[in-house]
Amino acid sequence: MNFTENAWKIFNQSIEDYHTWDDVTAPINNPFEKDTLERILYAKNWIDTVQWHLEDIIRDENIDPAEALQLKRTIDASNQKRTDLVEFIDSWFLKKYENITPKPDAKINTETIAWAVDRLSILALKVYHMSLEANRASASEEHRAACQAKLDVLLAQHEDLSTSIDQLLSDIENGDVKIKVYKQMKMYNDESLNPILYQKGQK
Repeated sequence: MNFTENAWKIFNQSIEDYHTWDDVTAPINNPFEKDTLERILYAKNWIDTVQWHLEDIIRDENIDPAEALQLKRTIDASNQKRTDLVEFIDSWFLKKYENITPKPDAKINTETIAWAVDRLSILALKVYHMSLEANRASASEEHRAACQAKLDVLLAQHEDLSTSIDQLLSDIENGDVKIKVYKQMKMYNDESLNPILYQKGQK
C-alpha cells in the first residue's frame, strides 16, 4: 500500500469514527501508536471533520448570535490547530528526507507535501458527504442524480490528487524535487500581529 492509499484509508476511518457519535464535542480516540505518521494523519482528519460540522452548525439561520460568536471562536482555534498540524507533517517529511541531496536542477513544488495531504483529507470529507446525498432516500431523484455527477468528479479528483502526491514523494526521493517548507505566518490569532488584538491591549 502506497502513501496516499494508506492516508485515504486512515482519513475514512477517522470520518467513520466521528460519525459514530456525530457530535463536535466528542473526544478523539486515536487508534494508532504514538509518534507514528498514521496517528498524525488520523488527528489531522479528525480536526477537519469536526470543523466541517462546526461550519454546518454556524450556517443555521436561526442560530443564537452569542452561540454563533462562540462557534466562530472555536472555528478560529480549529483553523490554527489545523495549520499547526499541517506544518508538523511537513516537518516530519523534512526529517525523513533530510539525507537526500537534490539534483542541481531540482525543481521546487508549488505546495508542500503536507498542504497537498490537507487537500486529500478535505477531499475525503467531500466524498463521504456527497455520497450520502447521492444515496439519500428522502431526496428527489433529480437531487440524487446531480449529487452522483458531483461525486464522480470528486472521485476522479481523488485519483488525480493521489497520483500527484505519490509522484511528488517519488520525485523528492529521486532528488528531482527539492523539499522546502515555509511557515504559514498566520496573523489573526497572534496578539502581537493582529491590530484589533494589540490595540485592545494598549487601551
